This record gives sequence, structure tokens and C-alpha cells, in this order.
Amino acid sequence: MSEIIDHQGSYAKSATLEFFRNVYSYMFAALGISGLVAYLFGIGEYSNFLYEVDYATMTKAPSGFFFVIAFAPLIIGIVIQSAFHRLSLGVLLFLFVLYSFTMGLSLSSIFLVYNMGAIAMTFFVTAGAFGGMAILGYTTKTDLTRFGSLLYMLLIGIVIASIVNLFLQSSGFDFLISVLGVFVFTGLTAYSMQQLKELAQDTSISVNDRNKLALIGGLQLYILFVNLFLSLLRILGSKE
Repeated sequence: MSEIIDHQGSYAKSATLEFFRNVYSYMFAALGISGLVAYLFGIGEYSNFLYEVDYATMTKAPSGFFFVIAFAPLIIGIVIQSAFHRLSLGVLLFLFVLYSFTMGLSLSSIFLVYNMGAIAMTFFVTAGAFGGMAILGYTTKTDLTRFGSLLYMLLIGIVIASIVNLFLQSSGFDFLISVLGVFVFTGLTAYSMQQLKELAQDTSISVNDRNKLALIGGLQLYILFVNLFLSLLRILGSKE
């Protein structure tokens, strides 16, 4: 009996490690794709194209490409997370790469606003804060479910406030949203890690579903990392 228990424990540990290895592989792949695209369209080979799009948006009605950059990641993200049960892993992977690419296009505009030193410094601060909260979420024995529910309510508030501030254009309001965003996204990182840990340790999930859930987990952590980075950049970054 003890041998069976040891075997099951060993299998669960191995499955958990493999799950998180896949989760972070997806997350780092998304960051790599978005980072490369953001660089190429921000200050690299295709930077003139992005500048012309942004300039046209400021001087006349927004172009169709502007709306693609703005809303494509949101639409693709909703499709991935709502329909992953029905989609094959191959289709999900394609959508995942497409999401990372379009997010990179969206992120490329930060190079027109902030200097490279501020972007680099904020990235490392984000990595440290994200890593710390991820470890906390994985190791804590406290149930973060209620905490996570509260944070998602605050996230909805942030989204609404950000839309309102598009019309108000208040720098003080934007700073307040950014500070609240840092709190929300760091907290959600810990909460998401705890939820992913529970999934990773559930050995009743099929291999195919585990692979899909690892992709979804990588996407969730990537989104949290990017939003934490942007919130911190608005607070710490010095503009050009």
C-alpha cells in the first residue's frame, strides 16, 4: 500500500512540474514574441510604419489598422479562454501566437512615449514583483479565492475608469488608476498561481486538457505580467 501511495505521490509531483514547465514556456514564448514585435515596430525596421499610423490617428479619424491594434488582442483572448474546450491544441496555439503578435503591435507605442532606460528598468522591477507574488501564490496555505474575487471586481472598475479617462485625459486620474493596477495585478498573480497549482495537482485531468490548460495558464500569467508592467511604467517611466 505504501508503495502505491509513494508512486501516486511521485506521479503527481512529476505531473505538477511538467504542467508548470509548460505554463512558463508558453508565458516566456509570448513575452519573446511580443517583445520582438514591439521592438521592430517601435524603434526597429518597421518603426516608420507605426509612427505614420499613430500620427494619422492624432491628426484625423483613426484608421482601420488602429482599431486592429487596439481590439484584436482583446477579441482573440476572449475566444481562447471561452472556447478552448472546443478548439484543438493546434488552433489554440495559432491563436496564442496571433495574440502575442498583436499585443506586440500594441506595446510598440511605448517606445514613442518612454525612453529605453525607463522601459528596461520597469521591466526588471516588474519581473521581480511578478516573481515574488508568483512564489507567494504557489507556497501560501491561505485560500485566496475571496481575495481573487475582490481583485476581479476592482479590475472591472479599472477598465471602466480607464475608458472614462480616455475622454477626461486626466493625468492625476491616470496615476491613481496605475497605482490601483499595480495592487490588482500583483494580487491576481498570486491568486492565479494558486489556482494553477490546484489544476496541476489534479491528476484526473486528461493529458490533452492539461496541455490546453497549460496554454491558458501561460496566457493568463503573460497578460498579468504585461498589465503590471504597463501600470508600473506609467508610474516609474520618464517620458521622451
